[in-house]
Amino acid sequence: MAIVQSAPAAAGDRRRLVLDSPVDRHRIDEVEVSTADDVAAAVARARAAQPAWAARPVAERAAILRSAIDVLVARRDEIIATVRAETGKPQTEALAVEIVPSCDFLAFWTHRAPRDLKPHRQPLHGYLKSMKKLFVHYQPLGVVGVITPWNGPFVLSLNPVVQALLAGNTAVLKPSEVTPRSGEWAVKILHEAGVPADVVQVVHGDGETGAALVAAEIDKVCFTGSVGTGRRIAAACAERLLPCTLELGGKDAMIVCADADLDRAAAGAVYLSMFNTGQVCMSVERIYVVDSVADEFIRLVSKRAAEVTYGPGDTDMGPLFWDRQMDVVARHVDDAKAKGADIVVGGAPAAGNGLYFQPTVIVDANHDMEIMTEETFGPVAAIMRVRDEDEAIRLANDSQYGLSGSVFTKDAAKARSIATRLNTGSVVHNDASVIYGVPEAPFGGRKNSGLGHVNGLDALRGFTHALPILIDRWQPKQESIWYPYSDKTIRSLELVIKHGFGNRVLRRLLS
Repeated sequence: MAIVQSAPAAAGDRRRLVLDSPVDRHRIDEVEVSTADDVAAAVARARAAQPAWAARPVAERAAILRSAIDVLVARRDEIIATVRAETGKPQTEALAVEIVPSCDFLAFWTHRAPRDLKPHRQPLHGYLKSMKKLFVHYQPLGVVGVITPWNGPFVLSLNPVVQALLAGNTAVLKPSEVTPRSGEWAVKILHEAGVPADVVQVVHGDGETGAALVAAEIDKVCFTGSVGTGRRIAAACAERLLPCTLELGGKDAMIVCADADLDRAAAGAVYLSMFNTGQVCMSVERIYVVDSVADEFIRLVSKRAAEVTYGPGDTDMGPLFWDRQMDVVARHVDDAKAKGADIVVGGAPAAGNGLYFQPTVIVDANHDMEIMTEETFGPVAAIMRVRDEDEAIRLANDSQYGLSGSVFTKDAAKARSIATRLNTGSVVHNDASVIYGVPEAPFGGRKNSGLGHVNGLDALRGFTHALPILIDRWQPKQESIWYPYSDKTIRSLELVIKHGFGNRVLRRLLS
């Protein structure tokens, strides 16, 4: 999607953004930018609506949000049409990347929330066990600002917003200016399902609007996007001690072991580096293949990549979604070629007006090349030969990123063993990228790839404050440690130390 800021027609007119199709560059839409005042007003409405929304039982909130599945299924053709207009992605990918996981996230979180957010008693250990009882309640934070990217514009907007609402918060969504209407659909279907208008709202615009949302009177930021923007958001949040979740870029490594099923590994290497035109934060961006099987693996990858169809219409691969991304992909491929890599398939923008880049396979890559160190976000399979699995692990860890990774081997135990040695947020055996679609899995990055989890139990409860409440069992008039201190106080403490921690049997029970 090319975006051009249009000049105001007259002084005082609102700033607007013009959107072009990535398929053929014709104009498809124009979006009015929300001002800082607009953002502040939306947050104020969300603040006013939050107490009534939070007062509803979790089960009631879940029932409303669960009905959004029916709305989503009924409106899916309209959502897909919007997503395809703004991104150009094939119908299959619009269904597989945007619709199916969105339905599943709605079903999963609405099923889990009443149980996972229910106040519960937490057992105590040791000397306090006989005197106190601990309960944990989950309080909503208030208003959550959600800022989402353009590569999965619908699903990456819906998932965090649903979690925030289930936890009793209200939410203000700022979708990417590249795919504003796709993100807006997440709010539309929730409104149609019965979520009150002020409980979830959308504001539109570019970085200025996002900065205004972060600076507004919100209680948490949930951001998915680039490392640079994520750092700026983290710094702004740090000034106010504002909690934030950051899901940032990746440079995911794929390790192909000597015992891998090479047909599956090659098919995976091509698909997992090129689906969604390679614009997936968990896509395979660098491949380390053990030298003893490298020749056959490269042959199979090259053959499969050459068969990938691309261009307008019913093809395997659509365009890049944003004109700025074309420059990044082309620069990385040219840098690799200049530094000695061999481009065996593709390697250049396709002819025509659209933002198409050829499916590309690069061999003899190394870590002196940007293609192996910087996030490319394009349809490129970059392959490096390694001596053995130990070298593959070392090189996989030699990265500023740590979002996800994959290990291809027929030995599941080996896959787990290698996975534990990788400094990354998650690892998948004989597959990749799918880990975001497993809501049970705590999904988050290490190093420059982010902060916090966007899935898993930590994610849902991360939209709350876990409030511990300690209840007195017996309600004595005062505690033995309270003033005035005396010899009896010291004797009591000595008895606690002697019998609570000095006895070997008790130590074993406590360990």
